[in-house]
Amino acid sequence: MSSPYLVPVARLLRDAPSSFEVEFDAPFDEPHEFAPRGPVETDVFPESLVHVKVRVESFSGGMRARGRVEAPWHGVCRRCSAPVLGRSDVAVNERFVDERAVDDEESYLIEHGFIDLAPLAHDAILLDLPLAPLCRPDCQGLCPYCGGDLNDVACDCQAPLDSRWATLDGLQFADPESSGSTDA
Repeated sequence: MSSPYLVPVARLLRDAPSSFEVEFDAPFDEPHEFAPRGPVETDVFPESLVHVKVRVESFSGGMRARGRVEAPWHGVCRRCSAPVLGRSDVAVNERFVDERAVDDEESYLIEHGFIDLAPLAHDAILLDLPLAPLCRPDCQGLCPYCGGDLNDVACDCQAPLDSRWATLDGLQFADPESSGSTDA
């Protein structure tokens, strides 16, 4: 079975400059090459469909893929630990070359007359994942004392008193505005 990520470009290379559009939906990681991330890290399910829409343009010495890559992601809210679902929509503009120069780490290879858009899609989506997503912008989080979800219940918890600081509770300061000065 051929991967939709593999795009034949031999003819396009012969007719430089020329271009064509590629659009498809494909599983994010069908061969399960990526290890699942931790349970509280933002990730993409391997079977999630990635939507790729790029214009492939040939030029002397290579190709360029410009367009968009979209995929759903899942994570955990950084404040209340609720599950969070989102969607990455990333603009891509990447080069493909026959041979990489020694100092060229920002291009992908053209191999046997094909370009593989899978690494481009994976890189774009994984770099766009939020590090600490929120379930909603006004999430109140969890009570640090009882653990209740402050989005659902009002909490009257108070910080426990630390006996080491109890002697400071009786300390009173004079108010500088009522110090009795008689300046006129």
